[in-house]
Amino acid sequence: MCNNTTHTNSDKAAINTLGIHHLGLSVPDIKQTAAFFMEQLNFSQVGEKPDYPAIFISDGSIMLTLWQVNNKNNMIAFDRKHNIGLHHFALKVANLEQLQNLHLQLSLLDNVEIEFAPEALNHSTIHHMMCLIPGGIRLELIAA
Repeated sequence: MCNNTTHTNSDKAAINTLGIHHLGLSVPDIKQTAAFFMEQLNFSQVGEKPDYPAIFISDGSIMLTLWQVNNKNNMIAFDRKHNIGLHHFALKVANLEQLQNLHLQLSLLDNVEIEFAPEALNHSTIHHMMCLIPGGIRLELIAA
């Protein structure tokens, strides 16, 4: 039902979000993508729904839901300059040394494409890198 009453922010009870509960990603091969996160970034599998199919993985702070696309032959790869939706997602690491070690580790993998090596973010003390991981997902890694 619609009415003409105008509401202001002061009329509403304050609602605050508490961070991301989970992030759902559609990928061509959930097992390959899950293996990447578990082997390279120490995520653990926390659940699975084989009939969907989906695999749930977590690093203890964030949960990722990896959804299997129905038909790999008809899937459309993400193009960050033309698609609406997830451009990339970023995970924090403890420090610059870990970020540099991850860069070296990931650059040895055939199924990971490094977009750029660790560099300062906008001339700050924060450093980041970007890569394309199994499943066609753009992942940014950040050390603050």
